[in-house]
Amino acid sequence: MTAFLVLLLAYTISQFDRGFLAMVAPDLGPDLGLGPSDLALLSAGWFLAFAAGQVPTGLLLDRIGPRRTVAGFLVLAALGATSLGLAQGFAGAAAAMALIGLGCAPALMGGMYLFGRSYPPERFAMLSSLMIGLGTSGDLLGSTPLALASHAFGWRAILFGLALVTLASAGLVLRLIEDPPRLADPPKTSVWRGFAEVARMRALWPVFPVVFVSYAVVIATRSLWVGAYLGSVHGLDPLQRGNGTLAMSAAMAAGAIGYGPLERLVRDPKRTALGGCLVTGLALAGLGLFGGGATALAVALLALTGAAGLSYGILMAHARRFFPAHLLGRGVAFMNIVFMGGAAVVQGLSALFVLGTGELAPDALYGRLFLAYGLALLAATAIYAFAPREPVIGLRAPIRPDRKDPGATPPPPASAPAAPGRAGRA
Repeated sequence: MTAFLVLLLAYTISQFDRGFLAMVAPDLGPDLGLGPSDLALLSAGWFLAFAAGQVPTGLLLDRIGPRRTVAGFLVLAALGATSLGLAQGFAGAAAAMALIGLGCAPALMGGMYLFGRSYPPERFAMLSSLMIGLGTSGDLLGSTPLALASHAFGWRAILFGLALVTLASAGLVLRLIEDPPRLADPPKTSVWRGFAEVARMRALWPVFPVVFVSYAVVIATRSLWVGAYLGSVHGLDPLQRGNGTLAMSAAMAAGAIGYGPLERLVRDPKRTALGGCLVTGLALAGLGLFGGGATALAVALLALTGAAGLSYGILMAHARRFFPAHLLGRGVAFMNIVFMGGAAVVQGLSALFVLGTGELAPDALYGRLFLAYGLALLAATAIYAFAPREPVIGLRAPIRPDRKDPGATPPPPASAPAAPGRAGRA
């Protein structure tokens, strides 16, 4: 329980880090002379660095465990927050955001690695969804509370405070986390060979498109566009924008937590994620087509997008079924590269879209943007429908960890069965 809470704090900080820009942008942008497209590039840089950080994260989790991996990266995130608080222009802000993104890379993966090594596979979806749902409280802190704090203290003071909290979290990880037992004689694979093995798993190929798109469109809406959309299209003031963002963030937290029990009820991570992605795609398309009308409808569709959109943990649980124990760290890290790489690409393309359609009225601009998000997710969901539910028996035996070391290969039977004709003899 202690390990869960400590890693939950680290992930909560990561969630705050990826979403705070939307709330401080009205003050940070003018102070640094940045426009909407510049802010989109800053956010994209965070996700790009986060995705790149999954490569060392996967290797280090498999080689040295989550304790030193998570703590060391959090120190980098603290340095990035300090640097952003001192930034004077786009270049300094971009470098700082990239450093924060890199430092947050193992925040969730450390927990998922620990769950994968310490618990049976069937509990992975519940624990991951619980971690993601509770960690989304970082999004809640990054909405109305952050808007009020930024107005009261200024965005630079917020960043310096964030740096101190992140350093404290790193200290707790070092002190309170215990690494799982080392695998007995793990196969000797290089970092790139391990990632290549995961990439070559044909069963995961239909999963990659929905992984690339599903999280990307939701987090781009939440971390980048929701504040500007509610302000420019619906004329909401800063506090009202914060409340609208809070509604979406609260729905994201509730939805992520709810995915765990839902998957236990359905007993199939694939069908659970498939339904969630379908609802999310339809909600985003509806936001694009009808969200420019009533404000209440727009906020409701944003909340529905958030509630159904955090299928991250269930998609990860589905993919986890195909990873052998010695590749678990690199397996979850590879999937996170696809998740966060998609977020970086989508936000970068969003910036280009805003630059290329600057002559459009705000309701038309955001309508087209959200409609494109929804259609992209629906297309990826259609491909995902053809993904296998679980490994084919005979191609790779499912992992059945023993009690002592869930990540290790099970020991052979204690004794062989008696030879024919000898059973029953004294």
